Amino acid sequence: MVWWWWIVPAIVAVLGLMLLVKGLGGLFRGRFFGGLLGAASGGGLIAAATIAALLALDIQTYSRLTYERPVATIITRQLGPQYFEATVIEPAHGENMPSATNLYPLHGDEWRIEAQVLKWKPWANVLGLDTQYRLDRLSGRYQAIQQEINAQRSVHALTHPDNSNGLPWKLSTWDMARKYRHRIDAVDTLYGGAAYMPMADGAQYEVWITQSGLIARPVNDAARNASSGGWTSVQ
Repeated sequence: MVWWWWIVPAIVAVLGLMLLVKGLGGLFRGRFFGGLLGAASGGGLIAAATIAALLALDIQTYSRLTYERPVATIITRQLGPQYFEATVIEPAHGENMPSATNLYPLHGDEWRIEAQVLKWKPWANVLGLDTQYRLDRLSGRYQAIQQEINAQRSVHALTHPDNSNGLPWKLSTWDMARKYRHRIDAVDTLYGGAAYMPMADGAQYEVWITQSGLIARPVNDAARNASSGGWTSVQ
């Protein structure tokens, strides 16, 4: 939220209050016309400032509750039947955690990314606290249950042992909230979240963390074609 959304209504409200006080003073001194005009002008400015502040609060609330940020870009390249190579690009999180690119072989029809998620209560989101996450693992996923039971599996760890969102693990928001969660009313829940999408040759996806958890979006035509109208088995 831009600060002028709050500064401008505050300035207008102060001016309105000054006019209102001056107008009421004029009324008490017998200057009915000037006093009434000043009081009405002051009251109008205060009302306008109040409406603007409520509008700003509404916009900020909507913006905070719908805020999301990138977690990873995933690009898949087909190497064989139900066999892919996934490139996972994680964005930088400050100086402590630069961007990282890794390759992972995956068996199956879909990729699945999992994370540990710390979800705040809505009022904490509005005050500026964002959902925290810690990437856990990347795996291949079969559409057919029988294949999921019997076919070759693939899973890779994504955990950064010493970092969470670019902060030292022992000092991270996640660690503090997890340790003192029963004393911190702002914590809604700690849970494991995941997102999965179909794999296709040359498909590119973006994974985002929202205030509610992980989501994934197709970026290019290969990904959109693979995920449009549901999933289709890769042969």
